[in-house]
Amino acid sequence: MGCDGGTIPKRHELVKGPRKVEKVDKVAELVARWFYCALSQEKLRRPIVACELGRLYNKDAVIEFLLDKSPDKTPMESASHIKSIKSVTELNLVDNPAWSGDKESIKGDKYDDLQAAHFICPVVGLEMNGRHRFCFLRSCGCVFSERALKEIKSEVCHK
Repeated sequence: MGCDGGTIPKRHELVKGPRKVEKVDKVAELVARWFYCALSQEKLRRPIVACELGRLYNKDAVIEFLLDKSPDKTPMESASHIKSIKSVTELNLVDNPAWSGDKESIKGDKYDDLQAAHFICPVVGLEMNGRHRFCFLRSCGCVFSERALKEIKSEVCHK
């Protein structure tokens, strides 16, 4: 029937150890960096700008951040290094023809495939979904995959 002394509890059953730290899903973090604005946490939409650290922002969110001069403004560490609109570069992105986007369903009852990217590399055709490294040229704002820049090996934009 139990409680007759036949079972002896072990130490790990009685003493609770420290809680394990929850690990951040790397794939979800990469998806968030490539699909959402680092400042406003909204979906990225054109015009998209990037800072020298490589973070992507909606241009209107950066302008609102720069115009907000109120003293009770909370410091945003994701954009604390942005002092003017000249410290960001507007990106010239190439649309992915395989991306269906928000055209299919307005009601929100469809599955969002976060593996299909909105933008691609114009040279190699790699999707900008966080799996591959991408670079942008500060002079013109063109965005290429790192693999394409290694293949081109030139200092000027291919366009």
